[in-house]
Amino acid sequence: MLVVRRGAREDEPASARRSDRATLVVMEIELLYFDGCPSHEAFLLRLLELLARADVDVPVRERLVESEAAAQNERFLGSPTLRVDGVDVEPGAGDRTDYGLKCRLYSSEQGLGGVPPDEWVFNALRLAGRRAG
Repeated sequence: MLVVRRGAREDEPASARRSDRATLVVMEIELLYFDGCPSHEAFLLRLLELLARADVDVPVRERLVESEAAAQNERFLGSPTLRVDGVDVEPGAGDRTDYGLKCRLYSSEQGLGGVPPDEWVFNALRLAGRRAG
């Protein structure tokens, strides 16, 4: 999937601009969920806001996980799960094996929540940009 990172903002001085042209970066963003997840829709809206703030212009591929077998196959840790270039945004998620159709809770400095912290999303986007760049 091709991603277009927008060029410099018009309100930035020329000295602060990296480039006046957009940069092409390969990146895939997937949001996995199960039907009926109360956090999925709210997080999708928040994710789109975060992508805009990060100047990442890419469609989010939503993927419905429909069964326990699919959850195991997808290594689905619960809904919602956000992956950037196939990597879960939660640090340490790759070591987990508690897959299943369930609501996901994220533990961060702010406590438990039903969506990943903004910082994790931004970190995942930065890492993906470095890998592609």
